[in-house]
Amino acid sequence: MHLPQSIALSLLWYLPMKIITRSIWLLSLVSLFTDVASEMLYPVIPLYLQSIAIPIVLIGILEGFAEAVAGLSKGYFGKLSDSMGRRLPFVQLGYGISAIAKPLMALWPNAGWIFGVRSLDRLGKGIRTGARDALLSDEATPETKGAVFGFHRSMDTLGAVLGPAVALAYLYFYPANYKTLFVIAFFPGLAAILFTLLLREKTSINSRQQQKKSVPFGIAIGYWKNGSPAFKRLAGGLLFFALINSSDMFLLLRIKAGGCTDTQAIGMYIFYNLVYAIASYPLGLLADKVGLKKIMLFGLVCFAITYGGFALGSGLGLYTGLFAIYGLYAAATEGISKAWITNITPKSETATAIGCYSGLQSICALFASAAAGVVWRIGGATPVFLISGLTTVIAIIYLAAYAHYTPAKN
Repeated sequence: MHLPQSIALSLLWYLPMKIITRSIWLLSLVSLFTDVASEMLYPVIPLYLQSIAIPIVLIGILEGFAEAVAGLSKGYFGKLSDSMGRRLPFVQLGYGISAIAKPLMALWPNAGWIFGVRSLDRLGKGIRTGARDALLSDEATPETKGAVFGFHRSMDTLGAVLGPAVALAYLYFYPANYKTLFVIAFFPGLAAILFTLLLREKTSINSRQQQKKSVPFGIAIGYWKNGSPAFKRLAGGLLFFALINSSDMFLLLRIKAGGCTDTQAIGMYIFYNLVYAIASYPLGLLADKVGLKKIMLFGLVCFAITYGGFALGSGLGLYTGLFAIYGLYAAATEGISKAWITNITPKSETATAIGCYSGLQSICALFASAAAGVVWRIGGATPVFLISGLTTVIAIIYLAAYAHYTPAKN
């Protein structure tokens, strides 16, 4: 049995079909094909940038800036989606922009051009994310949010297994020929666009009446002022963590510096996503039973262990174990955080709340990635990972003490 097929069957084994609706399936398939395209390139981008002599500090700034573009646009377009009472146009436009942007990156090996195109790709993510997550939330109940978002993350991350696998196979036959991969990545992105055309949404009367509201650009970030205390406590702890959670590209650069080949680095990234894909849905189901908070804290403990391990050790065997733990971290936090936010937010503000959090998170990511690049330049890789691992312990203590689950009144 092929590996992707075994993953899919393992997901179906645990799958209560009454929870996973047609819309959830379609959104998950859209995310799967988009991630095939994105993750085909993600482990290759730092290798490509180094091959055209872009320094590591600039790589950190590039990734941080691109994620900041995504985050700030998530806030604006999330609020716009809530104001219009529409989700689907944002989903279709966002996925379309990202699909078109990927092959453009290879046209000109210039830092300014790559900054622009990478930002365009992330803008597409910003346009679609709040609306897509609101659609997922609308398809679930508070008791099934962990399962729904977990299933979506599993399917999404299955794409992150297949994409790097394609890149690995291609680079095996055509070593260091990175540019062609950017063109190949357009085709799964096109498949994602076609799946968005099958989606349907229902627009309520109240939502139609909201379409006349204007949305200033800064209002989504301003949601922080009016958010509930439960939202602020949760988002505050997660944002503190985001300040030390730099781009995953630094993990790839770390194992490259530790002696891994390009093939081993990409293979390690595939393994991480494999663990992530397999674990997301079961951990989502478990979170619905034992509580979202417990699974979130478990994930952050896994992060601290991973970064501490990268700071203090090296070797292919250690890297493999750490990437497995890192996959559990991602599975226990990515979907769970969104499920938690949507459960403590009124339904009419779901996309805005996710957009607000994502926007602030991306600003923190800009700082984290830029700072990591500077620290790496000054002191090497060890302090980058040691600082992140130790600081995560503070975030765990804060969330354990102050983040509580208070369901929103819709």
